[in-house]
Parts: sequence; structure tokens; C-alpha cells
Amino acid sequence: MDLLSALQRLRGTLDRELFPLAIGEAADDRRALKELTGQLDDYLLPRLRAIDAPLLTVVGGSTGAGKSTLVNSLVGADVAEPGVLRPTTLVPTLVVNPADRDWFMGQNVLPGLSRATGSGPGALRLVGSEALGAGLALLDAPDIDSVVTANRELAAQLLAAADLWLFVTTAARYADEVPWSFLRTARERSTALAVVLDRVPPEAAGPVARDLERLLVENGLAGARLFTVPEAALPSEKARLPAEAVAPITAWLSGLAADAAERSRVVRQTLSGALDSLATRVPALAKAVERQEAGFGTLREVVTGAYAGGMADFDEGMRDGSLLRGEVLARWQDFIGTGDFMRSLESRVGRLRDRIVGFFTGQVPEARLRDALESGVEALIRGSADAAAERALEGWSAAPGGAGLLDRLGAIESARLGRASPDLGKRAEFAVRGWQEYVLDLVREEGAERRTTARMASFGVNGAGLLLMLAVFASTGGLTGIEVGIAGGTTVLSQKLLEAIFGDQAVRTLTARAREDLRERVRLLMDEEAARFLSVLEPLEPPRGTADALLAASRTIRDHQTELPPDRRDSPPDAASRTIPNRRPDPPPDRRDSPPPDAASRTIPNRRPDPPPDRQDSPPDAASQTTPNHQPAPPPDRRDSPPEAAEGGDGR
Repeated sequence: MDLLSALQRLRGTLDRELFPLAIGEAADDRRALKELTGQLDDYLLPRLRAIDAPLLTVVGGSTGAGKSTLVNSLVGADVAEPGVLRPTTLVPTLVVNPADRDWFMGQNVLPGLSRATGSGPGALRLVGSEALGAGLALLDAPDIDSVVTANRELAAQLLAAADLWLFVTTAARYADEVPWSFLRTARERSTALAVVLDRVPPEAAGPVARDLERLLVENGLAGARLFTVPEAALPSEKARLPAEAVAPITAWLSGLAADAAERSRVVRQTLSGALDSLATRVPALAKAVERQEAGFGTLREVVTGAYAGGMADFDEGMRDGSLLRGEVLARWQDFIGTGDFMRSLESRVGRLRDRIVGFFTGQVPEARLRDALESGVEALIRGSADAAAERALEGWSAAPGGAGLLDRLGAIESARLGRASPDLGKRAEFAVRGWQEYVLDLVREEGAERRTTARMASFGVNGAGLLLMLAVFASTGGLTGIEVGIAGGTTVLSQKLLEAIFGDQAVRTLTARAREDLRERVRLLMDEEAARFLSVLEPLEPPRGTADALLAASRTIRDHQTELPPDRRDSPPDAASRTIPNRRPDPPPDRRDSPPPDAASRTIPNRRPDPPPDRQDSPPDAASQTTPNHQPAPPPDRRDSPPEAAEGGDGR
């Protein structure tokens, strides 16, 4: 398996909701998942498929930093839309050389964003400009600290898709925490980075630049290129900066566009850093998925325990004699009475047997007793299922992640879960009738023996079968007073008569088989009821083994990480065809690594130190705050434009 295949397998594993339960830091886990899938879709997979594609430079930064004005000034045309109202960059603008237009109009980069040209609506506005050399594109991103959540999320997405960050800050706000959280992310992922210090008053240029250099070094970004842009009085918010103010940046970008080898170095630096970051980000996601799997396991155990309790309730109902109350007792009492039955049991068993034979052969319709028994068993099943559903719902409410799951279902659906199914009565009726037929089959099978044929003839299959059904509920626990005698007499008499027909051992065997068959039928009903709860979990639960699959994908990517594809721009002219359609040949390499130093530009040696062990994977989405123990050096911004306290945008 090559590196691209390993990343595709990882992406497939992430292609579903992995954190549906509110367990642990689920919100952070979801955000980390979204960031990782976004970077795979927007950057890693497209870049690996075409490593020699145009280099994407994203211009990002805080509100009011002047990003759009800077892009317009670098291009020499009004391609972005700066302004005084914040936020100004609502739709990101991508400026490309016409030779690279086809590449960016396709779904090669940022496939989740629709394209638009001109001033029409679209999630990504594409503008062509000859001012940019082929092989380099500038993307004006929304504010990283915008009050509009969607703008902040889009800004983070675009920065994660960049080969190179051109990060813009101002002399008044360069020490704010939110920009530095993004810059530390760039350090952790080894993203190629250049910083533009904008709106610098002339008298503060030296102190502010030196202070920003110090902060870059302290935050592990000593290799970042730093440009300063002096403050300028502009006639309007939409005016462009003087050409000389942005000349160092223009010269650097032109040199980068002209130097294919340098572009390749930038791409490989950022690509390698993004791959390195997977070694910590993917295992962290796997651990979070394990927490979800444990949460789903707990919810399943709650349901299993609740319906095991429902089955126990049914068993208790069979043992405690409650089924022999009510209608069943009345139908039995119609024949035997209640007063002298027990007194006559031993002395007049023969006479009683004759009366019972008459009962089963037509004096009192046997269907009444059978129907009463059927209704009693059905009621016991419904009661046990209702109690189980209530326990399961209460258990979910108390379990980790369960309350949020019920909120997700809604009050009406949750209330339905807390009761037995509306059609349980019909299913229970069908199950009990099936059991009664099974009992009659048992009696037929046992009565076929020659030794019992004559005795069976006195009662008939139906009569003996009803006696066996009554014998299943042979305990009198839970009854008091006269009910014990009546119910007990009912079961004792049925037992005696069955023994007279089949014998002691056969009655015990028949009763056990009949009772177990009924329990199995009720158990199936309880399983069907429990499935209502489990069916809520199944579409939400991550596939089994997802955490292990993530860890395996992380190991595979690490093993193949050095296998970056070759840059075909270094191949001979007769090598494989170029990736980008209609791409103009690259000009001869221009080795101007940096513009000549002057008052408006400062350059830090372009080397990447080893990053410190800080692994802050995602910037906080909190309001901007100042870096501890640091006082910004510059005096207040003396620009005539509205104060920077206004809500964020990127116009000047």
C-alpha cells in the first residue's frame, strides 16, 4: 500500500459521524474530526495526487488587519472587496494566473466549495490576473476572529488547505492571543509561513518589528519570513497601498512564482508537516472513538438489563398465582364451587373427577376457561414489557450520553420508547395461542401411549390440555386468605387429575416442557421490544473496530510517509505530461530568495528549528486576548480610518 492509498483508507474510516454521544469532550472531538477530514479533502489528498500543482497561498489574519487591501495592492487591481463594515470578506476570493484557472475551477482543491466568477454568488470567488506568475495563487480568507462563526470556521478550513500562509497582523494587535493560536498551529504542522506586520507607524517600525521577531522566536517560528508595511493615509477604504510599500512582498512572491524548485520545497515542507501531525491527531481521535464505543456499550447493557428484569417479572407472575385470580378463577369456580371443594378433595376424588369430566364435555363450555387463561397471560406479558421499557428509558436518562441521545430523539419519540409497543397485544395473543396449541400437541403425543388411551378418553385432548396449562402456574405465592385455598385447590386438583391420567413423572416432564415453551415465546417478545431501543443506537454507533482501524491507518501512513511522489517539473521535457491543463512553461529560475533589505522589510533567516513539544492541535475559538506579560510596543494606530475596535474584517 502506498501513501496515497493509506490516506484514502483513513479518509474512508472518518466518513461518518463518530461522536454522536455527549461523552467527555465530545464537542472538541467533533471539531477535531471536522478539521482532519477537511484537511484530508482540501489539501493532503489533492496535493499528493498532483504534487506539482500550483502553490496555494492563503492570506489570513485578524479582523481589520488589511488582508483584502494587501491582496489588491499586490495584484494591482481591485480583486478583493475591502471596506469599513465588518466582516468584509464574506466570500473568499481566489486570485490565479489565467494559465492556472482550469486547475482551480475544478474540484482539485477545496472540493466542498462551489466556484463562481465575477461578482456572482458562490462559496469561492475566482478571479484571474496576469500580475501573478503561473504556478502561484493568492486566496483572501475571512477573519480568523470574526463574530460570525461560519466565517471563523471557513478561515480555519482555508488555512488548513494552504501550501503557504501569508499571515497579516497589525502594529496595534500583533500580540493578541487568537492570531498566535493559529501561528502555533502552523508551527506544530510545519506549515510554510510568512508574516506581514501591517499599519506600522514610521517611528515605531523598529521597536515593533524587533518585538514581533522576539515573539516569533519564543513561539518556535524563528524561520518565518517577516515583512513590515508602513502606515499610509489612504483616500478611501477601497484604495490600494503605494507600490513601494508592498514592493518587498511583491518581489518575494514573484521570485517564488518564477522558481519551481523553491515552490516544490515549500509544498514538501507543508505536506510533510501535515503528515507528521497525523501521528498525534489520529490516535487522539481513536481514543475518543473508544470512549464512544464504551458509551454505546453501556446503553446496550441498560436495555439488556431492563428486559432481563421484564422476563423476571413474567416468571414471578407465573409463580405467584396471580394468573389464577380474576376471570380464570371465576370460570373454574363456576364448576367446583369454593366451599366444600377442599373438604371433598381426598374423600370424593372419584365424584369430582366425574363432575370435571362433565365440565370438559359440555356442561360448562371449556372455551371460557381457555379464553380466560389466554387473557391473563397476555396481560402479564404486557405488564412485564411496560415495566421493562420504563426501566430502560430511566437507565438511558442516567447513563453517560443517554440524556443527549433522548433529547436528539425528541420528547414524543422518547415517551413512546418508555411504553410497550402498541401492537404488543396482538403479538402476545398470537404467542399465547401458539403456546396453547403446543400444549395440546404435548397431550396428544403423551396420550397416544396405550397405557393412557383409555384414561384420556374420559377427558379429551382439550380437557387434559387445559389441566396441563393450569399446572404450569402451580405456585400460590403472593395470594392470601381464601385465595390461597381456591387457587391452590385449582392447581392441586389439576395436578391430581393429570397424575391420574399420565402418571407422576410424565406430569412433571410435561409441565416443565410447557412452562419452558411459554417462557421462550415470551422471551422472543421481550427481545423484539428491546430491539426498539437498540434500533435507535444502531444507525448512530460507529462501526465496530473503528478505533483499531484508525490506529492501523496511522501506523501505515507513518511507515510510508517518506514516499512522497516525485515532482514532475524536475523531469525531462519528454517525461509524463503535465498535470495542470493549459499551463504555460515555467520561466527560468529566479534565485532572488529575498528582496534587498530596507526600512520596510525585515527578514529572519529562513530555517525551520525543531518544534517544541507543545501539541496544541486547534486554536481556541475564544475572544482575542493579549499574550501574557507582554505590552505591545507601538503607539496607538493613527490611521484616519474607523477604530479597530469595530468588529472584524480584513479591509484597511
